[in-house]
Amino acid sequence: MLSYLWLGLLVFLGVHSIRLVADDWRSRCIARIGKVAWKGLFSAFSVVGFALIVWGYGVARQQPVQLWSPPAGMPYLAALLTWLAFVLLAAAYIPRNYFKARLYHPMLLATKVWALAHLLANGTLAGAWLFGSFLVWAVVMFASSRRRDRRQGVIYAPSLLSRSLASVLVGTLAWAAFTFALHGLLIGILPLS
Repeated sequence: MLSYLWLGLLVFLGVHSIRLVADDWRSRCIARIGKVAWKGLFSAFSVVGFALIVWGYGVARQQPVQLWSPPAGMPYLAALLTWLAFVLLAAAYIPRNYFKARLYHPMLLATKVWALAHLLANGTLAGAWLFGSFLVWAVVMFASSRRRDRRQGVIYAPSLLSRSLASVLVGTLAWAAFTFALHGLLIGILPLS
């Protein structure tokens, strides 16, 4: 049912957009209830939203509404793009790497690339809603984060080659584990089979 998917997207992306749409309110709430309580509420709403997304998308996949048929080679392009997304995701957690020093917000870029890859490879209505929503959200959040960085004069630490190589290695290993095993176990589809 798309309604559960929509509700999940609204909750999950809404919670992750608070800083964009209500940063002052967020700051007041953190000051009033404390950082730990804020993170607890944020996490709880995120988990509920994510669960609704997973459930809603799973139900919608049982009776897919096909909008387009992706070309035959699209899974390979999607696999390449998701590899890049995994490298960028790893770079978000490894300090002083090239990707963070030059691209500033690698997790949001990873989300953009992941969403685009899946949007290209899935031609269903539910896929368009899920991946299209994440793509639009990541584009808006990236632009907002970059504006906030410029306004606050944020300077990113210079990169180290070892940290950049570690980002590529960790991202590649995570991508391989997910592509060849975990995606099948968790999602029910092996992307390159």
